[in-house]
Amino acid sequence: MPAAHRRKLPIGIQTFSDIREGGYYYVDKTPFIEKLANQNKYYFLSRPRRFGKSLLLDTLGCLFEGREAFDGLYIHDKWDWQQRYPVVRLSFGNGVAADREDLDANIRYQLQQQRARLQITSTPPERIADDFASLIEHAHRIHGQRVVVLIDEYNKPILDNILDGDKARELRDITLSSDYAAICGYTDHDVDTVFAP
Repeated sequence: MPAAHRRKLPIGIQTFSDIREGGYYYVDKTPFIEKLANQNKYYFLSRPRRFGKSLLLDTLGCLFEGREAFDGLYIHDKWDWQQRYPVVRLSFGNGVAADREDLDANIRYQLQQQRARLQITSTPPERIADDFASLIEHAHRIHGQRVVVLIDEYNKPILDNILDGDKARELRDITLSSDYAAICGYTDHDVDTVFAP
């Protein structure tokens, strides 16, 4: 293929519309996305960094918001484009959460941004969990549709502090706690003994 007709590689681009509108290569993952959207309610996607999770979440967000960036893709004629959903997007990929207070401030800021974007004017509750629940309830009430919640880089605050066990635990990393060994699979003791070199 002549170089003049080659598309650019989307290295480091995690925004679906930038890839589609910028003339980049895009491998059509929408058959999988349609299956995800129509099969179940909740998903947790755990993959290493740089495996396309952020792009996948952005693509899902664009789809549920009803954006017209899907021409020529598998899902284009299989999706009801008249149906639009309120999408709450939270990402912990920017900056470093130095401690729990910093993480809480980040969460509060993002919830505030989502409220403004979704045209929710009510005063948010004091507690973060209540604010999050209220955001979803109000978005549903205002927009009349189920709310899509997309959370990206959920583990970054813990990974930023993984070498400081106290901070990691303060940020609620239960991965190595013996209290949760039955659901997480291994503990600090296991790492030191079973997995030791």
